[in-house]
Amino acid sequence: MRRHERRPTVRGVLAGAVLAALLSSALSVIPSQAAETELIVNGGFEDGTTGWIVNDGNPTDDGLLSTTSDAYAGQGAALMTQRATTGSGPLQVLSGKVQAGETYDLSAKIRYDGADAPASKQFFATMHYGGGTYTNLVSVTAVKGAWATLRGTFTIPATQSTTTARLFFETPWTSNPSSAPATHLMDFRLDDVSLTGAAPPAPPSKTIEVLGKVPGEHNPVISHKFGADAYGFVDDGRVYLYMTNDTQGYAPSSVTGVSPQIDYGSINQITLISSEDLVNWTDHGEIDVAGAGGVAPFTGNSWAPGVAKKIVDGQEKYFLYYANGGGSSNVITGSSPLGPWTSERTSTLIDGRTPGTEGVAWKFDPAPLIATDGTPYLFFGGGPAATSMPAAERFNNPKNIRVIQLGEDMVSTTGTAAVVDAPVAFEAAQVFERDGMYYLSYSSHFGGADFGGNQVKVPGYPGGGQIGYMMSTDPMSWPKETYSGVLFPNQSQFFGAGTGGNNHQSVFELDGKYYFTYHAPTLNKRINGDVTQGYRSTHLQELTFNADGTIQQVVGDFAGVDQVKNLDPYQTLEAETFAWQQGLATKKVGTGSAQFGDDAPHLVVHDVDDGDWSALSAVDFGAGAASVTARVKPLVAGASIDVRLDDRAGPVVATITLDAEIGDWVDASADLTDVAGVHDVYFTFSGPSGSDLVELDTWSFAAASETPTLDVSVSAAARCLAGKVSLTVRAVNDGAGPVDVTMSTPFGRKTFEGLSPTRSAQQTFATRAGSVPAGAVTVTARATVDGRDVTTTQEATFDATDCAQR
Repeated sequence: MRRHERRPTVRGVLAGAVLAALLSSALSVIPSQAAETELIVNGGFEDGTTGWIVNDGNPTDDGLLSTTSDAYAGQGAALMTQRATTGSGPLQVLSGKVQAGETYDLSAKIRYDGADAPASKQFFATMHYGGGTYTNLVSVTAVKGAWATLRGTFTIPATQSTTTARLFFETPWTSNPSSAPATHLMDFRLDDVSLTGAAPPAPPSKTIEVLGKVPGEHNPVISHKFGADAYGFVDDGRVYLYMTNDTQGYAPSSVTGVSPQIDYGSINQITLISSEDLVNWTDHGEIDVAGAGGVAPFTGNSWAPGVAKKIVDGQEKYFLYYANGGGSSNVITGSSPLGPWTSERTSTLIDGRTPGTEGVAWKFDPAPLIATDGTPYLFFGGGPAATSMPAAERFNNPKNIRVIQLGEDMVSTTGTAAVVDAPVAFEAAQVFERDGMYYLSYSSHFGGADFGGNQVKVPGYPGGGQIGYMMSTDPMSWPKETYSGVLFPNQSQFFGAGTGGNNHQSVFELDGKYYFTYHAPTLNKRINGDVTQGYRSTHLQELTFNADGTIQQVVGDFAGVDQVKNLDPYQTLEAETFAWQQGLATKKVGTGSAQFGDDAPHLVVHDVDDGDWSALSAVDFGAGAASVTARVKPLVAGASIDVRLDDRAGPVVATITLDAEIGDWVDASADLTDVAGVHDVYFTFSGPSGSDLVELDTWSFAAASETPTLDVSVSAAARCLAGKVSLTVRAVNDGAGPVDVTMSTPFGRKTFEGLSPTRSAQQTFATRAGSVPAGAVTVTARATVDGRDVTTTQEATFDATDCAQR
């Protein structure tokens, strides 16, 4: 992120007449607040420096923040020493807490000593709103050796963005404070900091409520969150897409539904999804890569991932490479495609110290390749061309991409990086191998001063924001002559206004076919219209080749790729597996996935409202399914899930009633009616309006097994006894277990219980008639088989009989 040096004019206005007027009124009369919520964490420094850092708004700001027992009150106060600038002072981040248009009360205690310090000194409490926007809020002139009180009221202008809000304490700005450090850079103590006012707004919901992916369409690949720079990686028949987590900064207004523009500088996670069929995608959540809570806390960002697998020292490992902003690249290691992840390094893998990176402005976008001979390589780089080159060369052949051999451990480099002379190159190099040929694709630049200004493009070279490609038989050799054409035009050609910009792609192979990933802000466009805010979504198209090995140019569309196999429902399926959905969100609740194992991330579906739905594509039920079970946590009474076929308004084949104890995880089941063959399956949610209905963990279906029958032989015969007809019925148990047999005739009924195997039961029924017409008897056998109650019914006929004719 670019940092701006502050100018005295920014401070001068507020530090002068306006500030004096503010203080003269504010110090005597402080308006009452509608809500007196304390917004400062650890304002008394009783918990050390928790919640506080040294202001770092400018590159030159620096200092040492510690605590001291020499406090105004309590056991501790902040001690600020070794200040490099007047702005170097204790800082607390208030982003998301303070709001434009609201009024706040601010107070703090401050003291300085120093034998050479002046007798009095002015101190400011200042808010940094990002960039060069600084506002002095409250001031006090302190007397050396005595605690002074900063106290005042301020209102944040209604037009002021508070996406960034950082409160810090400082002395008045001067251009050369080191010329008189005792006057401008004295040590000072801070205690009892308080900021009260309106309670922080509820965090904006990141749930995407619009229909972001139309049923039947397969692009974008998911619609419940964003994801960019996708890297496709196939392992054991499953495709994993690792993506820059664009959702991390998504914060739509509760009023307008529009989020601020994407802030790449805040992204430090990688989003991961996977699929076996390229249509039903399972959300595995985010990998905490960089930042204080990340696997590699010595890095600040994680963009543009790349993944490889290799056996190292006899152990199969997975390596996730990522861009640490524009200045460097790094790698973390996993035991599976889903992690868990660790860092084998304590510093970045690729940076300015890497041999051969001279002239590479952006040492990012790392993409690994394991060549056919097993040698690992890493491609990286991009950004403005070196100014030492002639202008025309800077435009057409900027030489800003590199390839370097990786060590056998995959977390170190070997030798010197070689130049990839990709025409009109900007970023996003990625390489795959096919039939002994290596294909390198990359994103082209848009020209401008960084690339030599207004220059003539070499005929055939890529236009701005296109994906070009090269072909080579040597992973380390990419002269400009290996350029082969444009693989993919700019995405705006296919998706229209609001979807332009640069791109980032990858190619992977699955079952002999090749697929091309790219991104476009199509979901962002469906939310907000043609004016998008830079939130990108991954798309997928099949990649095909000409007879000479060159690539047929890819056409982007919403249709996407065909589903490569039907979904097997007779397994445990994570509920966060979607072909399509509307209004749902996912969250990580720990580890231990029912479908992917104990070490895999455990996610659930949440924010389920009345009318929301999800769907699975091409589910193959075979001969038939008997029931469906959902692992659920009901959140309200009166909610239910309808299971439908082939359309979200299609026929209901089951209703799962969510009548368990609220807040408890349970398995809720329902019988299915007439569900066989291949269908899209929709789950539609109903319940009280305005309430979160349920959280969902898994789905599972049970097959309808073939109904067992009981093996019983039945016969019936009529005969005359003393001039009257008698009917004899016989049943033989030919099965392996005991059965209960009931004989029903027009002349009576008889039950035999526990008829053993091979045994027979016989009963004679007196008709009391001299003649009977032909007829039939019914014999019902009942038994328990494999825990199921089984009933088999058979008929036996008998002939007409007239005793008078005998």
